[in-house]
Amino acid sequence: MSSEGNALKLTTTKVDVEQPSTGNIVTAAVAKLISNSNNNNINNDGPTSSGCSATGGTAGGAPATTSLSGDDVQRRRETQLRQHSFFQLRIHLISGHNLVAMDKSGTSDPYVKFKVGGRLLYKSKTVHKDLNPVWDETFVVPVEDPFQPINIKVFDYDWGLQDDFMGSAKLVLTSLELNRAEDLTIKLEDAQRANKDLGEIKLGVTLWPKTQEDKEQYFQRNPKLADASRRLKSQIWSSVVTIVLIEAKGLPPDTENGLNDVYVRFRLGNEKYKSKTSYRARWLEQFDLHLFDDDQLLELIVCGKYNTYGKCTIDLRSLPRERTHGMWQPLEECTGEVHIMLTISGTTASETITDLTSYREDPKERTQQQKRYAWHRSLQNLRDVGHLTVKVFGATGLAAADIGGKSDPFVVLELINARLQTQTEYKTLTPNWNKIFTFNVKDMSSVLDITVFDEDRDHKVEFLGRVMIPLLRIRNGEKRWYALKDKKMYSRAKGTQPQILLEMTVVWSKVRAALRVLEPKEEKLVQQEAKFKRQLFLRNVTRLKAVIMYFIEVGQFVQSCFEWESPFRSFIALVLWICGCIWFDISTIPAAALLYLLKNWLIRWLTGASSPSTADEYDVASDDEDDDDKEKEEKKTIKERLQAIQEVSQSVQNTIGYLASLGESVKNTFNFSVPELSWLTACLLLIACLVLHYVPIRVLLLLWGLVKFSRRLVRPHSVPNNEVLDLLSRVPDDEEIIMWRELPLHSTPEMARRDPRKKHKTS
Repeated sequence: MSSEGNALKLTTTKVDVEQPSTGNIVTAAVAKLISNSNNNNINNDGPTSSGCSATGGTAGGAPATTSLSGDDVQRRRETQLRQHSFFQLRIHLISGHNLVAMDKSGTSDPYVKFKVGGRLLYKSKTVHKDLNPVWDETFVVPVEDPFQPINIKVFDYDWGLQDDFMGSAKLVLTSLELNRAEDLTIKLEDAQRANKDLGEIKLGVTLWPKTQEDKEQYFQRNPKLADASRRLKSQIWSSVVTIVLIEAKGLPPDTENGLNDVYVRFRLGNEKYKSKTSYRARWLEQFDLHLFDDDQLLELIVCGKYNTYGKCTIDLRSLPRERTHGMWQPLEECTGEVHIMLTISGTTASETITDLTSYREDPKERTQQQKRYAWHRSLQNLRDVGHLTVKVFGATGLAAADIGGKSDPFVVLELINARLQTQTEYKTLTPNWNKIFTFNVKDMSSVLDITVFDEDRDHKVEFLGRVMIPLLRIRNGEKRWYALKDKKMYSRAKGTQPQILLEMTVVWSKVRAALRVLEPKEEKLVQQEAKFKRQLFLRNVTRLKAVIMYFIEVGQFVQSCFEWESPFRSFIALVLWICGCIWFDISTIPAAALLYLLKNWLIRWLTGASSPSTADEYDVASDDEDDDDKEKEEKKTIKERLQAIQEVSQSVQNTIGYLASLGESVKNTFNFSVPELSWLTACLLLIACLVLHYVPIRVLLLLWGLVKFSRRLVRPHSVPNNEVLDLLSRVPDDEEIIMWRELPLHSTPEMARRDPRKKHKTS
């Protein structure tokens, strides 16, 4: 008897049988007798077969009646199975017991493969040096033909050699009850070792029918079933869970080694993620897990190099969708807690709160929002600055990321640390997402980052385009196209004039927004630090040189007044200098800055544009391929030797970039690159003039000293800040201005011509 053809011998904890039909008393009595007999066999005689007619014995009953009852039950099950065209099978691989030893040391390294028709459904992890392994793994697979058994094979892993076969069995799906979880104990067999006990494995199995719509949805996502060798490929997920792992606190230190090499393991269904190790328990990592309807418990375990600190479980069913949740999650085994940000979005269901096709705007809700941010309520709930609504309709001209000339695009929307995404539209270059999202605005100077990705195999992503929209530049209720840019935000993305159709509305309180600008800016938690590159280093040096040259030119202008190169200009400067020395006051300093600010505004107002166009003069040369190849070659050959130099160079590069950015922000504050912030600066300068003029400087210095010395006593947890730098951090530098600049549209998109709403309005 072959290992593929033998019948499955199993023990099940399910001891009830189907209820007999009405009026058939004899069959009911026989069924009860069979149930009691099976219970006795399970408790006393060891494993028996359940649902396998080839080995279905009973104890002491009438053989003919037992066989007839078993056939009737089997026929009824097969009839139920034929009524459905699609199923999902959930298998919980629990453990193995008394497996055969295949290594010389008397142990084995077992793992399990599940196959159907020669196609691999799932491969478990390898448990080393254990004849009683515990896998504890769960996976879900689609089933079209329930009459085709699933082959279960156990192997012993050998490094560098062919793995040894340890035994096999068959899982007959026709022996399972629909919609009922069953715990099975499977005996392994091998044709070459027919008389040898090869051990057993324990499974939890559930088979439930699905609708025709579910089947079509599955085949839409899995067009090539021959490539479904990976377990995630064969599943139908309902949402995407985006997790930002920030930090942990309160972890008990190891008695010998302290807090060392801490990492976190996440598990959601059959998907897992392991974070990087951190000495200070601060990670700032972002990753995605896929949510299935049957598995919505997120497990989190905090581990160290030598021990496990604690774990916790989060029930995702209790969290509202399409919203970013910041939470401190306490651990069960210790007093520590973990700080994470979690978002459930990308819902594939058609009827969701973000479905734009079924969305109807509520006038009452809009009126409540306007009242919420009215001027007379400006001092209420200062953290609530505004409310942003984004409608994502569709896109055209996207680049083809797949071999077949299509893409599987979806959109990610990020507002600082809030992150939402649409569902994936498969096999198209002109997707229609039709989603509506809302964000709570905490800072009106922030920027909405919209990125289009292509979903690749195993849920990896590929960049398709990006656009960044400052909230202060949003035109409420305007449905328009935005050109997509490349990763560096300097030029147009690949494709046929790629663009995305959006409509945005933002309601905000100007007073709260102005007060928020004077507080520390919220930093994005997960952002990749730029590595050292020669081209980037030279670009930052050029930026800093331009800022320095700007101040040098101002100094040369002043020096030219002293040198009387232009008599008229020098005479005016002399009169101003004399007047300034006679009537000098501390308020003269902000007054001079205010006059310079007003001068630039007047130039902008008269000319209709800002001072020299940054976008036209800025050099946006990118790294060429030769530099990238050279850098890779250097990493391969002298990586260890240059590691220390690279860290220093990276620090210098980023510091120069920061100084250049700060200088550009100062310049752009006074040339009205962001008029709202420039006008706010003008108001602050005017207030500073009045205060410095009427309040003696010694009083101001005294009050300033008292505030600074008492800050730690009054507010021990406050963040030390510099109001001037906080304001400048909101002003974009020259690179950000380029990123936010909109590219011109060359033609009317095809989607706009076939927009049903637009046709309805015109009609």
